[in-house]
Amino acid sequence: MDKINVGWVGLGNMGIPIAGNLLKAGNPLFVYNRTAEKNRTLVEKGAEAVKSPEQLASQADIIFTMVSDDQAVIDVYLGDHGILNHVQKGKLLIDMSTVSPDTSRLIAKNCNEKGVGFLDAPVSGSVKPAQDATLIILVGGKSDDYNKAKPLFDQIGKLSIHLGDHGAGSSAKLAINYLLGLNLQGLAETILFARRQGIETKDMLTIINEGACGNGITKMKSQSILNQSFPAAFALKHLAKDLRLAKEQGMSYPLSDPLNQTFQNALQNGLGEEDVMAVIKYLEINNS
Repeated sequence: MDKINVGWVGLGNMGIPIAGNLLKAGNPLFVYNRTAEKNRTLVEKGAEAVKSPEQLASQADIIFTMVSDDQAVIDVYLGDHGILNHVQKGKLLIDMSTVSPDTSRLIAKNCNEKGVGFLDAPVSGSVKPAQDATLIILVGGKSDDYNKAKPLFDQIGKLSIHLGDHGAGSSAKLAINYLLGLNLQGLAETILFARRQGIETKDMLTIINEGACGNGITKMKSQSILNQSFPAAFALKHLAKDLRLAKEQGMSYPLSDPLNQTFQNALQNGLGEEDVMAVIKYLEINNS
């Protein structure tokens, strides 16, 4: 495929490796981040840092955004210095943030009014899959825009799925992160219960991971549990936000309400910057 001038807004733990893979694939890459220091890693590899979203809008043909929450997305697109105030008709904007489907539809509506393509395309996977380009990309929007973006998606993920109209990608992301939360809390409760019965944590983790109940997330989080150390691959504050958004979208099932409450409580207890698996610390303290 011909090389595409790609823009990227938002260089956090996920943004840097994903944008890095686009650069590694040979695409000219223009990056913007409010904290300019975060541009350095990619600039040293050949990306060009720009000073504003306005400048990015003029230089890139396809622009990715990946920022922290709904308000940040609204600011990036619709704020006084937002991309949509400057982007030219016919370009394509792709938001990979995890936000409410309502926010994705709002941005899509504004893009449509300006003749600009838009996809909501959050990802399933954390830092390691981002580094390895093995993410799953969950896409909502028009088929033509998806087909235009797919060659780039193939450079950053192992699979992209076009799920429907605008908001579908965001809805699927909230759904899969709900399952993630259930896995994490179930794993934590299993370990804590086994400990109370005198079962060594390493033995219980072996039982889980070598049996039918083991999965990618239980294996990924086992070492953190054994080390009792939880550096953030996916910060707990982000999952707490996602579960809150799912509740706002109408999720109310026997397991969803207590799960959401657990993560909101863990957030309020100062665990937001630690990894999602730090929920085990909250449960241990509050269920002893």
